[in-house]
Amino acid sequence: MLTLNVDLGERSYPIFIGTGLYASGSAPDYLLPYIKGRQVAVVTNSTVAPIYLQRVRDLLSDHDFTEAILPDGEAFKNLDTLNAIFDELLESRHTRKTTLIALGGGVVGDMTGFAASCYQRGVDFIQMPTTLLSQVDSSVGGKTGVNHALGKNMIGAFHQPNVVLIDTDTLKTLPDREFSAGMAEVIKYGLICDLEFYGWLKANMADLMARKDEALTYAIHRSCLDKAKVVAQDETESGIRAILNLGHTFGHAIETQMGYGEWLHGEAVAAGMVMAAELSCRLGSITEAEVAELTELLEQAGLPVTPPQGMTPEQFKELMIVDKKVLDGRLRLVLLESVGEAVVTNGFDTDVFEQMLRDVCIC
Repeated sequence: MLTLNVDLGERSYPIFIGTGLYASGSAPDYLLPYIKGRQVAVVTNSTVAPIYLQRVRDLLSDHDFTEAILPDGEAFKNLDTLNAIFDELLESRHTRKTTLIALGGGVVGDMTGFAASCYQRGVDFIQMPTTLLSQVDSSVGGKTGVNHALGKNMIGAFHQPNVVLIDTDTLKTLPDREFSAGMAEVIKYGLICDLEFYGWLKANMADLMARKDEALTYAIHRSCLDKAKVVAQDETESGIRAILNLGHTFGHAIETQMGYGEWLHGEAVAAGMVMAAELSCRLGSITEAEVAELTELLEQAGLPVTPPQGMTPEQFKELMIVDKKVLDGRLRLVLLESVGEAVVTNGFDTDVFEQMLRDVCIC
């Protein structure tokens, strides 16, 4: 069992990481103290529910229990599906004392958190992430929201959970493609703020891909620790927190262009990180050898390292200009000043940027 704290003053909360946390014996210590009322509503999806929902029912046998089972996939991360959560809450007459529990991956977590931020102007919620990507990234930090046809995660709110419970046993049932997608976010932390961790990842990627418990627990804890440090400095992404989006502006463009769910979020971020690294190299911040090293590490994790064939520079630019990091009509990007240090900037050479797009897009 490993524990860390997201330090946000009165909104601070713990993250518990270990095996068997979703077993009934753990509930008194890691779950029940963070539920204030008798009403709970578990939001999950059609893939996770048959595996883990009964375990959560058992943990909460003394509570008034409601469940909302959503369709699985990024394609359903929208306002229509969000309404299905509100329907369940209203039909079961949940009050402001209710607690929502997100049981699933990043889509479930983002939608549950957003529903919690809106229902009766804000209720409590808990994160129980079941995918690697959600365990190391989306469950931590309070970013919630849904997609719009014109842009990813453009409708949402900052709403912090009461607690994050990470049971690494859930990774045993995670498909290989989903597991690889999560590794993109793990690698990101090393690139942006943790050079020592990046070196550890290069040395231990084989053990991680073999899902060895000790390596996984360490990587999840280190990733959450890195993210918690950044979030504690900038809860609402008005400054340094934006470095957590390395590769995401390119990646979100890929997801929107291809159709949500065609490329997994982590796959799009992986290709986006290589594009950001390539641009950083052309701007003189990192070397070609370092770009090649990142590319090799992502490939070892089973991730794509080039954008989708047929996606044009014009499509990238059109979609990136509606990204949340655009400020006063100017595109801001997260780039690397060095491996282990990222910066958010709108002062890059646009000619170099456009040439990079032309060179990496396979049209």
